[in-house]
Amino acid sequence: MQENINNIKESLVRDLESVNKPQDIVDLKAKYVGKSGCITELTKNMRDLSIEEKKTVGMLVNEVKNYANDLISKKEEEINNAILNEKLNKESIDITLPSKKIKRGSLHPMTRMVEEFEDLFVSMGFTVFEGPELESDENCFQKLNIPKGHPARDAQDTFYLKDEVENFLLRSQTSTAQVRAMEANEEKGPIRIVCPGKVYRRDEDATHSHQFMQIEGLVIDKNISMADLKGTLEVMMKRILGEKTQVRFRPSFFPFTEPSVEVDVTCFKCGGKGCSLCKQTGWIEVLGAGMVHPDVLTMSGYDPKVYQGFAFGTGIDRMAMFKYNIPDIRTIYGNDIRFIEQFDRKDED
Repeated sequence: MQENINNIKESLVRDLESVNKPQDIVDLKAKYVGKSGCITELTKNMRDLSIEEKKTVGMLVNEVKNYANDLISKKEEEINNAILNEKLNKESIDITLPSKKIKRGSLHPMTRMVEEFEDLFVSMGFTVFEGPELESDENCFQKLNIPKGHPARDAQDTFYLKDEVENFLLRSQTSTAQVRAMEANEEKGPIRIVCPGKVYRRDEDATHSHQFMQIEGLVIDKNISMADLKGTLEVMMKRILGEKTQVRFRPSFFPFTEPSVEVDVTCFKCGGKGCSLCKQTGWIEVLGAGMVHPDVLTMSGYDPKVYQGFAFGTGIDRMAMFKYNIPDIRTIYGNDIRFIEQFDRKDED
């Protein structure tokens, strides 16, 4: 047995001297350590040996097998390195050639507007609060002082689940997140949040979509007044639409605020002088706002004699249309890459 092992080792060394390509390594492995290799053949008659002899033969075979694998692996590594070096020497890269231009992605205008709003309000001490798009009728209407049968529901006609019409629907306003935030505040202390997100209504034309984006703000604290609301909205509009923007309040009605106002801003196209965009008035309506109705505070666990608050909401899509001069809201959701790419240039301007 030992003589056979010595012969195998000598034969392996001789064969390795003539190996110079990967296929030679494959053949060498098959010859020595393969299933039919000469080292494997040493164990062919082990079943006829005694237990002590099997231990001795097994140890010798494993030793020569490891020896062969080590030599073959080293030779294989030498060949692979030689091939790689030869390839590197033959091939070269001209670093003076212009590289291929990598196409850069572009943020969607809705993403731009949401990030701009969030950055602004976070810097003012607000917290971003998001709620689910599938909501209960109670949160979407009843706890916002819009009971069943109230005519204000007609303007927010939305999509109900087929088998649960009275209970669940796709939210028609992000004010539902405000309800959740007030109820989640177990200490019933101050709140300062903004709630961006998708909402759904049965609308479809150049300036309305069945799905659109809203952002609403809510502040609840002691001694909150309309002056706080006006100051907040002035900062918001100047940051979003430009420092020369002026804000105007007009009395209005919303079931969840009292008093309620419609908010106009000076036309950013003509600067308030009057043009076709603002219909020669110099003003453009952009959002609704008001002081939180005492009934809304009460339904969410707040004492309206101690706490007051203001709320406001605007369509992010509409603000994007104003800021970027987008004529049709449907193009925002058209998935045309040419439409999205142009906003890089607009923001740079």
